[in-house]
Amino acid sequence: MKKSDNLMSGAQIFFECLKREKVEHIFGYPGGAVLKLYEHLYDVDFLEHVLVRHEQGAVHAAEGYAKASGKVGVVLVTSGPGATNTVTGIADAYMDSVPIVVFTGQVPSHLIGNDAFQEADIVGITRPITKHNFLVRDVKDLALTIRKAFYIASTGRPGPVLVDLPKNVIASKCEFIYPEDVELRGYKPNYKGHINQIKKVAEVIASAKRPLLYVGGGVIMSGGSRELAILARENKLPVAMTLQGLGAFPGTDDLSLGMLGMHGTYWANRAVDNCDVLVSLGARFDDRVTGNVETFARNAFKIHVDIDPTCIDKNVVVDLPVVGDVKHIIAEIASEMPNQPDTTEWLAQINEWREECPLVYEDNDGRLRTEFVIEKLFEKTKGEAVIVTDVGQHQMWTAQHYKYNHPRSNLTSGGLGTMGFSVPASIGASFAVKDRPIISISGDGGFQMNIQELITAAANKVPVKFIIINNSFLGMVRQWQELFHAEKFSFTDLSSSNPDFVKVGEAFGIPSYSTDNPKEVDSILEKAFSINDRPVLLEFKVVKADMVFPMVPSGGSISDMMVKRLNPRRMT
Repeated sequence: MKKSDNLMSGAQIFFECLKREKVEHIFGYPGGAVLKLYEHLYDVDFLEHVLVRHEQGAVHAAEGYAKASGKVGVVLVTSGPGATNTVTGIADAYMDSVPIVVFTGQVPSHLIGNDAFQEADIVGITRPITKHNFLVRDVKDLALTIRKAFYIASTGRPGPVLVDLPKNVIASKCEFIYPEDVELRGYKPNYKGHINQIKKVAEVIASAKRPLLYVGGGVIMSGGSRELAILARENKLPVAMTLQGLGAFPGTDDLSLGMLGMHGTYWANRAVDNCDVLVSLGARFDDRVTGNVETFARNAFKIHVDIDPTCIDKNVVVDLPVVGDVKHIIAEIASEMPNQPDTTEWLAQINEWREECPLVYEDNDGRLRTEFVIEKLFEKTKGEAVIVTDVGQHQMWTAQHYKYNHPRSNLTSGGLGTMGFSVPASIGASFAVKDRPIISISGDGGFQMNIQELITAAANKVPVKFIIINNSFLGMVRQWQELFHAEKFSFTDLSSSNPDFVKVGEAFGIPSYSTDNPKEVDSILEKAFSINDRPVLLEFKVVKADMVFPMVPSGGSISDMMVKRLNPRRMT
């Protein structure tokens, strides 16, 4: 440990710890309980504070930063409503295993439990949705607690950690001791998989006739994309990815099957249904992938590689588990392969499924469709952009039609499905990535949920392209209403209440454009991509009634996959 002879206040210790943790950006909003921290922040020169306009936006921005960079995202907010406003973002990070540390102000220690002004038990509130959380009761514990918070957030299966800071702790003084190493009883992530298990995995894959790699976001988090590419290409193994796994393997590669699951490609889902060996790499068998777990890959020998032992057999009972860091284990599997499996017939069968039911959409009636916009985006960016999607139909169409060439290029809210994620998350991503375009894609409903963060984008001159896919509906909800709820479009039609999005963008000082004409898409994108010193807003008014297919009904089997409309009814 390093010691200092001078006493330091809690506020000084806070920033010294952030400096030791190499924090460069912090997303926050000031308030009474953290004024002492903001007083010191005024003179701090090693990090950039990004002032958001709502605390939920701060957490999503930190998520976007973390997902795009692989570093820990950091948030600073005040007590009471400032803290409770972070809850949705924290839950989102927890579901998607995003490494963030959220610092919340708290009333003085002696007032905790007295219903003091702007008091909230944020530790109790967030206990179920954080990897761990802390209430710092003594300034002497502050440095060690912050060190633990960053360590827990970034190691093992990543996740959010909350640190609650009472006002008196921030103001108190003590000798600063920075702990170089952290030892936590009961918390020792296992990075190396058991070698005998790994050898068994290699043997099973080598003897398979119809193997399939089922790849999740864990491969991206671990930095294992290169190892995955080697394993897949050397052994000619097809790769299907989860929503969070897109980009772990190049979408333009012949071995890529795209996304599997509820709105996965027809051929990826048929491959799952017919494979004889399913190798899950950094994925958790969530319900949007499996559908009915009893029938999921029913004839396959299932292998599960995951760093989190609690995920093993949680949703689907597997035949061969390996607990450890997926990057290292993929490399070990590749090195232990006794021979290459013969997948010639299997890949030919998959290609037949591609031809049998390709991703198609109507393009001859002169009306603008989301799929067309996404394909034009891919043409414009050649798969090199960082795409930050919100939640809904556009999210699924983007997953289907944009081919990601790199990891950390597909940032989205998966587990929690948080509308309002994209706008602030894309702003956070823009502070992490400077050499590639950042594109935010939202539906007209989700865009309005954190619309206030447009001023954050404008004030910081972030070069984000904000795209609104406007079908004047809560599109995915409307799709379910049409298919499963007697076409009763209850409170999902936004056509009479949506604002003029171009005027909204211009009110924030953002150049804004709109079209409903497919012939104008290229020219509008050209205008947007010629502006690189500030944000741009693009509204695409698309057909109202289009639905996302393929689709596996909730709780249904993959074999129940719907590939066309049940009802041909169209809306104008």
